[in-house]
Amino acid sequence: MTTLNEKLADLKVIPVIAINKVEDAVPLGKALVENGMPCAEITFRTACAVDAIAAMRKAFPDMLIGAGTVLTNEQVDQAINAGVDFIVSPGFNPRTVQYCIDKNIPIVPGVNNPSLVEQAMEMGLRTLKFFPAEPSGGVGMLKALTAVYPVKFMPTGGVSLNNVDDYLSIPSVLACGGTWMVPTALIDEGRWDELGALVKDAVAHVN
Repeated sequence: MTTLNEKLADLKVIPVIAINKVEDAVPLGKALVENGMPCAEITFRTACAVDAIAAMRKAFPDMLIGAGTVLTNEQVDQAINAGVDFIVSPGFNPRTVQYCIDKNIPIVPGVNNPSLVEQAMEMGLRTLKFFPAEPSGGVGMLKALTAVYPVKFMPTGGVSLNNVDDYLSIPSVLACGGTWMVPTALIDEGRWDELGALVKDAVAHVN
């Protein structure tokens, strides 16, 4: 069975998505899958996130789907019930992390300094989100952390087509989270061909 880390490393880029209308979930998933990016991190920043995850999961059972911006145990339960493969949080909340461990669902919490990395490692985690990547020192800071700690990272926050290669060149980076190929405006306006072209460009760039 392929592990989450193996899937992330194979994909290299994970689109971080805010969906405002549940009816956009399936056409968005179609645009992602058909253009070589069969994955999505759907953030809990919008009211329809849970329903969007459920709709995408039903339409694309083999897609790798994560729930992003998860802040509470209640949201963890909602995400699991909707069918996610993994949980992503912007920060490191030991209570949420332990809840995910107890529920046997992978969680990739956000960290941006040595103390948080060590706290995460103490709880048995070895895959972490470096967030917010660019404001936290970017590639330089991440290289400093990876020189010390035997963990894998998914940098997110300020990652773009201009700097994604710099992050992916770091051996400890599995994949990067990004929004540049899934602009909310294109989703809201249903401009699936344009979005698909951005996704295709992103996939071609990192492969």
